[in-house]
Amino acid sequence: MNINIDTMNTVLNCVRDGVSFILVSIGYMKIFEKCGVQKRWAFIPVLREYHLSLCADKEKEGRTYTILSCLIYVIGIAIALLNGHDMLLALLAIPFVGIVVAQVIFEIKIYLGLIDVFGRRKRWIWLFIFLEWFTVLYWGFSKKLVPTRKVQDLKDIEGAKEFGEDITVADEGLTVNIRNRSVIDFFKRKVLLKDIHMTIPKGHMVLLLGGSGAGKTTYLNAVTGYEQADAEIKLDSEDVYKDYTSMKYDIGFVPQQDLMRGNDTVLMTLSDAATLRLPSNISFQDRMKRVEEVLEQFGLASVKNNLVEKLSGGQRKRLSIAMEFISDPTLFILDEPDSGLDGVVARNLFEKLRQIADEGKIVVVITHTPDRVIDLFDDVIVLAKDQTRTGRLAWYGPVNEAYEFFGKDSMEDILLTINQKDEGGEGKADEFVEKYADRVKENVG
Repeated sequence: MNINIDTMNTVLNCVRDGVSFILVSIGYMKIFEKCGVQKRWAFIPVLREYHLSLCADKEKEGRTYTILSCLIYVIGIAIALLNGHDMLLALLAIPFVGIVVAQVIFEIKIYLGLIDVFGRRKRWIWLFIFLEWFTVLYWGFSKKLVPTRKVQDLKDIEGAKEFGEDITVADEGLTVNIRNRSVIDFFKRKVLLKDIHMTIPKGHMVLLLGGSGAGKTTYLNAVTGYEQADAEIKLDSEDVYKDYTSMKYDIGFVPQQDLMRGNDTVLMTLSDAATLRLPSNISFQDRMKRVEEVLEQFGLASVKNNLVEKLSGGQRKRLSIAMEFISDPTLFILDEPDSGLDGVVARNLFEKLRQIADEGKIVVVITHTPDRVIDLFDDVIVLAKDQTRTGRLAWYGPVNEAYEFFGKDSMEDILLTINQKDEGGEGKADEFVEKYADRVKENVG
């Protein structure tokens, strides 16, 4: 019986690779068990290295490694399909080699992180590189090798208790019932916001307060319908999600960074905004009348023929706001409108926003310096990350009552109270989320 030598070598190589994969997987499984990662990931190619990066406290490197591995897989298939096309194979060879080298570098970074977490010397890296199956088996089964910290599984942590029910929709104003907003973040479902319920009356100017990652931007995107959540958002009893095409013109959103062309005049900039945001059936005369009204309202009439690039910081910010206000929205949202402005100019800007609210509009503002203008606000929304790193509602109501609720005398101190300890705060987010939920239940009851 004749046996082809090449076939035999191929079979032996497959067996060798299979045995090596199984041994490494078993080693990973035991390491995962020590580090608090689910063991099943040890047997899934590519994903097991990502979860090893969690053990190594190198999650960012693990993401890059995973992406590189997927690219190698795709290019490998392309090379197999292009067998015989020498020119195309040569073109693919250069990026393929570069990606393989990058993958090896990130794999080394992950192993170095693992070595650090286990409190071992860096010279172990040579064994991981040249004798991987033996090394991971030894690290997995050795009782002497124990990680200094485990991966925190947020699913095992019970977050602050919830209010857990929608509030009644108001006939006028903004009613927010956000039950849940989540995303798939690299093989895991991550809950960004949940259990956010409130009604904001017309004529109110509201501060949106929260630390980094508390969900302020996610909240605004959900309320405006830009990124829909499991929620019901009503503006004057109109459903923002169901009627988004028409409702989006009744909501103005001013981002932190403006999108204006410097070589356009103020009048041209606002006229273009009017063309985009006002109904198409409005006459040219009525559209320009509205432009002139807004120029006067925001103190820009005297500079309407000036180029945008020649405006002062305060004038430029007022123009950015005027562009969104041109459609006369009921709900007006601003993300750090005072960014880069000094105290006096910022104060004047917030006084203008106060006037807009007094016209019967709803104005919601994010600012990193709230205490210098807090007297102009009616209410404050306080978002906080609970133990599960989910954005929760810790307070919504009048500013003066917020001070009493948190036992603080400034917005900055309130923020420090709810921030996590690893962010320099007091770590009391869960306490106040639950306290507020109880308060709402009492009022509803």
